[in-house]
Amino acid sequence: MAIQSFDIVSEVSLPEVKNAVHQASKEVGQRYDLKGSGSTIELDEKAGEIVLTSRDAFTLQAVLGVLQQKLVRREVPMKALGYGKVEPVGGDRARQTVTLQQGIPIDKAREIVKAIKEQKLKKVQAAIQEDVVRVSGPDRDTLQEVIA
Repeated sequence: MAIQSFDIVSEVSLPEVKNAVHQASKEVGQRYDLKGSGSTIELDEKAGEIVLTSRDAFTLQAVLGVLQQKLVRREVPMKALGYGKVEPVGGDRARQTVTLQQGIPIDKAREIVKAIKEQKLKKVQAAIQEDVVRVSGPDRDTLQEVIA
């Protein structure tokens, strides 16, 4: 008898984020109220961060709003974003880092495993593997109950 399994993951589509950042930076360059503010939006794919810079905190909030609007249109979940503090950078400029949360944090993974074990289904195993929770069992019916 083969063991069936499925993974519980949390991933953000990087191509969609990349397109949203490109569209947002294009709009920031064209919007009348943001022209000349020197605002930029940069994506660091390796670090999983979006860096926003602008002339002050108020303008930075407007740039963040534009970015969020583009991300929502691209169906990137807002819960996958972590917002850093607004930091002053040389002169009157401000910077904020937005991190993309890839994977399931270990605390959340433990909660998921605990919830699965509380269901007390026969022969269903839940294991944490880095940032993924793998659930395995003898048949698909019990796994479907876990999914539900």
